[in-house]
Amino acid sequence: MRAAICEELGSVVVKETEPPVPGPGHVLITVEAAGVNYVDALFVHGRYQIKPPLPFVPGSEVAGTLPNGERVLAMCGLGGFASHVAVPAASAVPIPDELDSPRAATFTQSYSTALFALRDRAALRPGETLLVLGAGGGVGLAAIQVAAALGARVLAVASTPAKQEAARLAGAEAALSGSGDIKTAARDWSDGGVDAVYDPVGGALAEPALRALRERGRYIVIGFASGDIPSLPLNQVLLRNRTVVGVDWGAWSMAHPQEQRRLLDELLAIVAKRGLAPVAPRIVPLASTAQVMDDLLNRRVVGKVALLP
Repeated sequence: MRAAICEELGSVVVKETEPPVPGPGHVLITVEAAGVNYVDALFVHGRYQIKPPLPFVPGSEVAGTLPNGERVLAMCGLGGFASHVAVPAASAVPIPDELDSPRAATFTQSYSTALFALRDRAALRPGETLLVLGAGGGVGLAAIQVAAALGARVLAVASTPAKQEAARLAGAEAALSGSGDIKTAARDWSDGGVDAVYDPVGGALAEPALRALRERGRYIVIGFASGDIPSLPLNQVLLRNRTVVGVDWGAWSMAHPQEQRRLLDELLAIVAKRGLAPVAPRIVPLASTAQVMDDLLNRRVVGKVALLP
């Protein structure tokens, strides 16, 4: 099989290698598309808290076919950037006809995070307002669509005109540049303050976004794509009875696999009813894995990327 292999930290090489042999209770997926996530780049560069022994094949999210021809998607942890991957049979989830393989391969992580964060952790309600930071990336676009499906209104913050346009197309009512006065703009747009902030970025935008919250607003911590973990002034949490909500979907999904499967089944049912329309990812060949890793780390990617092995 062909695979993108990390033999030394900071780089990957595409080569032929032996395909995996499914063990008891596992199935072999012929990979049609592999989703690329920010965490995959962290793995390759040794910047994630989990450090697999070298060599390893990165890639946690795939879509493809089983030997019987059934189309499935799966979270595999590692091994996804390859033409074949073995996963537990229970991890192979049927794909609705509304999703092609590239969309299916870039769906689970971003959309599961969004629904878990917005509905289950932050209790976002119909009619509420949400400020999404990093709105032009895959995580941000998923949050916009899920928030809209929950009946919320969305204001997006994205770094480039292309990312702002992607956010508007995904369902944001308006989009801002991160270089402006976010606090004032968000308060003006929401008539006094937003109900919640969705932050996968961290860094310098965190404090003005926190200050944009109205009374009993919720600040949802998703991650730190900027590379800078912010120090928030706790007096701004105390003021107006605000709440900071931590979201670690990855750890939760591994600790609660049955609940995660129910959440994913619910999301796929919404897609089948056309209540969600995941944005088509940029498609690149497996040979471009190293470049995609660099683009992700430097925040040059609009939306999502899928590798075709």
